[in-house]
Amino acid sequence: MRKPVILTVDDDPDVLRAIERDLKKHYEDRYRILRADSGRAALDLLRRVQLRNDAVALLLVDHRMPEMNGVETLQEAIKLYPNAKRTLLTAYADTDAAIKAINDVQLNYYLLKPWDPPEQQLFPVLDDLLNDWYADFHPPFEGLRVLGTRWSSKSYDIRDFLARNQVPYQWLDADAADRDVEVGRLLKSLSREDLKLPLVLFPDGSCVSEPQTLELAERLGLRTRAGLEFYDLAIVGGGPAGLAAAVYGASEGLKTVMVEREAPGGQAGLSSRIENYLGFRAGLSRRLAASVWRSSLPGRPPLCGSMGRTVTYASMMGRSCPVMRCC
Repeated sequence: MRKPVILTVDDDPDVLRAIERDLKKHYEDRYRILRADSGRAALDLLRRVQLRNDAVALLLVDHRMPEMNGVETLQEAIKLYPNAKRTLLTAYADTDAAIKAINDVQLNYYLLKPWDPPEQQLFPVLDDLLNDWYADFHPPFEGLRVLGTRWSSKSYDIRDFLARNQVPYQWLDADAADRDVEVGRLLKSLSREDLKLPLVLFPDGSCVSEPQTLELAERLGLRTRAGLEFYDLAIVGGGPAGLAAAVYGASEGLKTVMVEREAPGGQAGLSSRIENYLGFRAGLSRRLAASVWRSSLPGRPPLCGSMGRTVTYASMMGRSCPVMRCC
């Protein structure tokens, strides 16, 4: 699980470095410490964090800042992360504004500058707030997410491709934004250029609108080109018959390549088990197709078949085409 975020915001560079130093000293092993030098920069950073589907545990914001003060920043920030704990850094002259902010943004606490020593003035307060946040925290999904509309053929094609290739993903229905809070917040955080659906969001925070199958396969790390220039046996079609032929070719010591248009396994990739299939005593199932897919990822160990032969992946005619290579 990725670390939840603690975001600190201050327009004074010296104060910002000081609070960041103290936060990292005490919380870096459990939280990711981020900083911003203005309210606008903080909101832009939170939108990028939301695209990665990361959790934000605490917002520690200075009150007196140009353009957007601390209260205004928190008012916008809680639209993106309403469950984050909110703390305002104030000087003695700003205590009235801090008290008012308790009602305006449901402020959890306000801290007076300076906070030295942090072991007495800072960490005990933040520890209580973070423990309270963690009690209600549900870790977000960290894999691939697909945002689209339920009846879109393009959305269906992407979901079908991911399912057949055994890629875990989370489906987000854009039409349910009024009922699903997470979808509603995600739509608000996206720019107009990114709102072409279906939209595939990757764990690193990047996103691709209306991706083609080949583009999606390459982003997922599937091999879309054959690894060798020459093979003894080429099999077009990765259904049950193709899988069986590849295993038999490999068992005879042939360098074998198998080209499949979308996903290995064919019917076997969608069925729980096909029993009594020639060459597979335990039956042919989606588990074999999943093993073929996993073996195609860089750095993954190859699938072992008869006599220790191996399996990989490639492409043909501009389409994502799993290639099973037994050599």
